[in-house]
Amino acid sequence: MKLCRHHTSQMPQAKEMKKMMITMRLELVVISTALYCLSGIASAFQPSPPFSRGNNCHGQHQHQHQRGTSCTAPSSMMSTTTTLQISRRQLLETTSFPIAITAAAAALVALPSSANAAAAIQDSLEINEFLRTGVDTGGNMGVSSQAGKSRPQTGVVFRDGTDVLQGKSGDVSAEILVGTKARPTSVLVSFTAPYKLETGTVFDVECRDGKTGDGVFLAVTESTGGKSLEELPASFFLSRLFDPTGRFSFYGPPTDVKVKKSKLLDGGERRMLELTFSNLSQSTNAEIPRNAVLVASIPKGTDNAVMLVASSNANRWKKGGAEARAMEIVDSFRAVPAPKTSLKLRAKDRSGGSSLDF
Repeated sequence: MKLCRHHTSQMPQAKEMKKMMITMRLELVVISTALYCLSGIASAFQPSPPFSRGNNCHGQHQHQHQRGTSCTAPSSMMSTTTTLQISRRQLLETTSFPIAITAAAAALVALPSSANAAAAIQDSLEINEFLRTGVDTGGNMGVSSQAGKSRPQTGVVFRDGTDVLQGKSGDVSAEILVGTKARPTSVLVSFTAPYKLETGTVFDVECRDGKTGDGVFLAVTESTGGKSLEELPASFFLSRLFDPTGRFSFYGPPTDVKVKKSKLLDGGERRMLELTFSNLSQSTNAEIPRNAVLVASIPKGTDNAVMLVASSNANRWKKGGAEARAMEIVDSFRAVPAPKTSLKLRAKDRSGGSSLDF
């Protein structure tokens, strides 16, 4: 169906008119509020009628009105009333009126204009929906959204001069540093995922399905203290994920965290954990269950475990084929020491120069 050129040309104008009407309504609300405050301040300074036991003018006026006479207030009382009126007028002219005008002007300046209203809406983030599915229904996470949020602590540190890459077939590769700042070790990590590689300041190595919320991300544990994968408790691996700054705790601590399975793979070279947890939805107060599988490996010559974590909504885990897909992803995961070169190992500065510790 072809639209009339006249109607198509008027569609942008209609949107602009709608935005202008919203802005005008907001301005009227602010001005009305300022005028209301101004009238309230003025009424607060109105003096109460003078009253004394020996001079009840109201009673005399009512009595004398019946006799056809009038009541005349004493001269001292009139002088006091005149002085109060002058003082009140001066006070309103010098204090409350400028304050009200200033408040109204400040509120008008703070109002979002029609030009940036769309950007403000796009930069909103539906936290509950993000926790439930991993999908931001408030709009795409733009540059301004990412700039205002701190990055989850996954333990991933990139080598300076390198980037995360993803091929057309979904192969993801990155070079990271483990160990300490004084003695870093370069490690090459790789895996294959059918999801889009996420970019931006709040992501390290992460791929997500924007429609379902299924995703996978890389994480690095603290020092293992010389222990093997078999000797380490399950809580050692989960602490990186569920700490207050962890990836799964970015917007609130999960509940009902349970390890369903734990087993060694490839003769103890890798360890797999299957777990479940729930996120509390603030809007419905309902627990939203989620499943995840984790595979950890300690590259030779290093003292940190490198992990790949794939997760999905519990409803999709069995019925939607997410479990089988997650198992394929973690099975493709590899973390091996990078070939040694004469180049100095430096961490990529992603903190604005404030810290390079890892």
